[in-house]
Amino acid sequence: MADTPWLTAREDGIDLVIHARPGARRSELAGVHGPALAVRVAARPACGAANQELIRVLADALSVPPRAVTLLSGGQARMKRLHVAGIDLATARARLAPYLN
Repeated sequence: MADTPWLTAREDGIDLVIHARPGARRSELAGVHGPALAVRVAARPACGAANQELIRVLADALSVPPRAVTLLSGGQARMKRLHVAGIDLATARARLAPYLN
């Protein structure tokens, strides 16, 4: 996981580039898709349900509360950028590693 262009350290947390796949059978992290972390989301993109489910999945994977995850861009697109407050880069890498094998 040394080369992670989709994961960037910030002063107060990390930023993630996500490739969301709404309408999946179940919600889960699904490896890497190009320059982004792929996340399958069971919810459909209607009324922001898929974005809320994406936030929940990431919060669970990173062991942070959902309120720590903020959608920065891509609200209606598959490619999204999210910020996770209160976690450092090393911790994020360690917590995401089991989902990337």
